[in-house]
Amino acid sequence: MLQYISSLQTASRLPESGRNLVVLGSTGSIGQNVLRIVRNHPDCLGVTGLAGGENVNLLAAQATEFRPPVLGIKTQALAEELRGLLPADYKPEIRCGEDGFADMASLAEADIVVSSQVGAAGLAPTLAAVKAGKVVALANKESLVLAGPLLRSACASSGACILPVDSEHNALFQGLLGHCDREVRTLILTASGGPFRRADKKFLDQVTPEQALAHPNWSMGAKISVDSASMMNKGLEIIEAHYLFGLPLENIDVVVHPESIVHSMVEYQDGSVLSHMGIPDMRIPIAFCLSYPRRLALDLPRLDLTGMRQLTFYQPDEELFPALTLAKSALTAGPSHPVVLNAANEVAVELFLAKRIAFPDIPVLAEEALARHQGFDPSGLDDIRALDADARDFVRNYKPTVHV
Repeated sequence: MLQYISSLQTASRLPESGRNLVVLGSTGSIGQNVLRIVRNHPDCLGVTGLAGGENVNLLAAQATEFRPPVLGIKTQALAEELRGLLPADYKPEIRCGEDGFADMASLAEADIVVSSQVGAAGLAPTLAAVKAGKVVALANKESLVLAGPLLRSACASSGACILPVDSEHNALFQGLLGHCDREVRTLILTASGGPFRRADKKFLDQVTPEQALAHPNWSMGAKISVDSASMMNKGLEIIEAHYLFGLPLENIDVVVHPESIVHSMVEYQDGSVLSHMGIPDMRIPIAFCLSYPRRLALDLPRLDLTGMRQLTFYQPDEELFPALTLAKSALTAGPSHPVVLNAANEVAVELFLAKRIAFPDIPVLAEEALARHQGFDPSGLDDIRALDADARDFVRNYKPTVHV
């Protein structure tokens, strides 16, 4: 039976206007879209804090426009550079690194924390926001991949509410609203298939980073674009869906849907299938999370149903894209295995973008890291951090065995 990760009461009690946001990852693709929505709805949404990684110039521009009282950035050196770029009459508090981001996530003034940092770096701030009982608009899927059980427990203790920003999980969330959890049969995640959905193995062996970054439907950051091309993104989303909605793996399915119009579907016990449809624009799920349980007007092109020639669906090729199989195996093996999978993949993607490994080596390195891992139940954030670091070191130093 489906059991959502958190209560929705905290979000339901938020005022319709004057909601204050802390945006972690404001300089990334999701963060920039969040601020586009804020810009168009200043009566409903305000900014209490903005945190970026290393893009000092963009963060300074955002801060100058919205003037939040608190900023966050990766290092103290970058903080000094940031101060020099701000107007003389604007003196925000600047916090640094993971601890600083975690502090921002638990600010008393924050109504909603947007967790949109990329990768494992988003876990500690997300956990801090949940422990503080916040409404968390979660775009950082790695938080659930690494620490799903920990976040579930923390939500139960604090009363925090998690709202999924990922378009697929947001679609499932909307498809479940108002329905009985016991009546759900299958959650169906849709995948665009990325730029190589019709490729063969010979082509994939020669893929360049530039080709992997050219997603046909969505505008995303580099890491997520490569994950989409390898279908690791969809593998991580399977794990995310398991921890978010509380359904076992056998009740979660994936279909390739190249048009990216149907964002996911919920199949019910009576055979009904409810789909969420819309143009491929992340502002739709973001705005739903920021305004829940209401909806904001967005100045976007309407979905032209009469202009669509077809909607196609087919099963993914897990032999050609083994990342899906790896993710399923990691989820089945136990809670520590997804930590290893994610860490290995993040490093492998870095190596691919640096042109140090081939595209098909990404899942190979993840598989090698999983093969050496002895599973256990992480007891907290320290265990997850140690395991994450160990897996990263293994992949960075991996030397394939040479058989003579």
